Amino acid sequence: MASEVIVTGAEINARPVTRPGEVLEAVPGLIVTQHSGEGKANQYFLRGYNLDHGTDLAIYVDGVPVNMRTHGHGQGYADLNWLIPETIAAMDVRKGPYFANEGDFASVGSVHIGLIDRTEKGLAQVTAGSFGYRRLLGMDSAQLGDGALLIAGELGTYDGPWVNPDQVRKLNGLVRYSQGTATDGVTVTGMAYANKWNSTDQVPQRAITSGLLDRFGSEDRSDGGNTNRFALSGRIAQSDDLGSWKANAYVVKSQLDLFNNFTYFLSDPVLGDQFHQHDDRLMAGANISRTLNGSFVGLPMQTTFGLQSRYDAIDLALTNTFQRGFLSNIRSDKVGEGSVGVYAENTVRWTDWLRTTAGWRGDYYAADVTSLFNSANSGKADAALGSPKFRMVLGPFNRTEFFLGAGYGMHSNDARGATTTEDPSDPATRLTPSPLLVRTRGAEIGVRSRIIPGLDTALSVFILDQDSEILFAGDAGDTEATRASRRYGFEWTNHYRPASWIDIDADLAMTHARFRGYNAAQAEAYAELAGYSEAQIGNAPGNYIPNAPPMVASVGITLGEKTGWFGTVRWRYLASSPLTEDNAFRSAATSIFNGRLGYRIENGWRVQLDVLNLFNTRANQITYAYGSLLKTDTLYGLCTAGAAPAAVCRNGVMDYVLHPVEPLTIRMTVAGAF
Repeated sequence: MASEVIVTGAEINARPVTRPGEVLEAVPGLIVTQHSGEGKANQYFLRGYNLDHGTDLAIYVDGVPVNMRTHGHGQGYADLNWLIPETIAAMDVRKGPYFANEGDFASVGSVHIGLIDRTEKGLAQVTAGSFGYRRLLGMDSAQLGDGALLIAGELGTYDGPWVNPDQVRKLNGLVRYSQGTATDGVTVTGMAYANKWNSTDQVPQRAITSGLLDRFGSEDRSDGGNTNRFALSGRIAQSDDLGSWKANAYVVKSQLDLFNNFTYFLSDPVLGDQFHQHDDRLMAGANISRTLNGSFVGLPMQTTFGLQSRYDAIDLALTNTFQRGFLSNIRSDKVGEGSVGVYAENTVRWTDWLRTTAGWRGDYYAADVTSLFNSANSGKADAALGSPKFRMVLGPFNRTEFFLGAGYGMHSNDARGATTTEDPSDPATRLTPSPLLVRTRGAEIGVRSRIIPGLDTALSVFILDQDSEILFAGDAGDTEATRASRRYGFEWTNHYRPASWIDIDADLAMTHARFRGYNAAQAEAYAELAGYSEAQIGNAPGNYIPNAPPMVASVGITLGEKTGWFGTVRWRYLASSPLTEDNAFRSAATSIFNGRLGYRIENGWRVQLDVLNLFNTRANQITYAYGSLLKTDTLYGLCTAGAAPAAVCRNGVMDYVLHPVEPLTIRMTVAGAF
């Protein structure tokens, strides 16, 4: 497809980044943000989606899935803070539900990050910068038998510009043994990671404008968390006279404890609304595929069959807390969730200028939920979906190819939402379970041309429908149903290398995102929140999808050879987005420049200076609009005195809620090779 791209590790590490997850911004049209704390998963935006922490963007590192299903904080939670950017070999990017070997969370796109097997020289690197940023990195490899042993370790601290320092303390390590090549070889990889931090969550705009809080202040200084991850994985691949086969297996043990307060004193006017989300899981899986080379009526043909499996054993808890101390239970669950995916894909080269790929994928999911405090929310759920896929390539004609893709896809919902029938906070309120699997449909046409020497340019036009954006609300512990949605738009990507010492990339993506249909219950709820009369209820909600960006753009220029001076300047832009369905609240656009200047010596030593937010732009990482309550709000006094209607007190004060971009930040790195 025209939107497919492979980004090398060297290209990725030439980008100045604030945090590890931002390496994904090498994906054209993808924006990565962080709205609270440096140990929490990033928030992702792609093709008009606010992907939250990973829903509908499948991320893999060395064949191991990063997305966590039925997660304590959010479905598809994809934490990359344990990734060491210097160990990345390449990033393989696909977009759309057109690939048979891509399953859960891959409807918008998938990112497969490959790791290096060895280093040419050992690396010792020290970075120090603004706001208490410190990072130590060591990496080396050695010959061991017929293979190579790679060892990498990282230690990091960071306070940030926040009034309440983040006090990040991160430890990260990797050990990897490899033999042979990616197509004929074997690797075994072990990883370990631990992190703890404070977090400055998003704060209401009225608290900043009134002077109650500094722009970098926090309403609840006890917010934060801790996490760890331990992983062991292996991969084997071989080729033979018939074709090739590959297999991999993995086991991951992870834990997250997260303390957040997004509404301040809306639910509890005395102790506040902080809650604790706990996720402790063991994830294991195995995949195998076989590719056969053959012919069809004398035409070259390739057929691939594959089997993918995964099982998650998860302990989950959601509790009310005060300064991280336990107050009361909301819900606690034990979940076992397994899945099996089978697929087949057949490619025929009909002529020198035409090839087609037809595929089919079948997914089966089964979950067993035990709700420890409310047996009515326990149960079993299962679902299956079949997804046909098709791709066609025409060309090349004068170094230009044309692409067509169409297919069905899916994503899973939180298993707890599929068995929940009672509101955990109010058992008298009945809830309708959400489906375990949700259907998506997509199509795309595109063109890629290299007719101009040194320039690789591609244009894709796409459409993507979801039957329902029905999600489990991890922050509340119940289900939240929204309508079907449709997104269509285009992506234009350009990579220009006119000389060995200059590299330019420029990307533009525009998307029209809207809900489809009408939801009367949602209209009534929105009308109550907005204060509409009964007669106005039918016109209350719009079809705008909150936080769906209509435009994303980026430009980067990198200068320099392998030795001597080098530099990079990058710009990224996230357009103003609707924050409510009626478009009454909109975020401000975000435009940020980052830069790097450095010098490399022939012996491998390097000195570089990164300047993040180069022009000290006053902007926001993320902006929301929802109801909350502060003790300084007039409504707070009325509600605590019983002088305001219960519905008004329940909804709080509607306002912008934001998390700012860090101000101008400097980081100096000295790296030595040995």
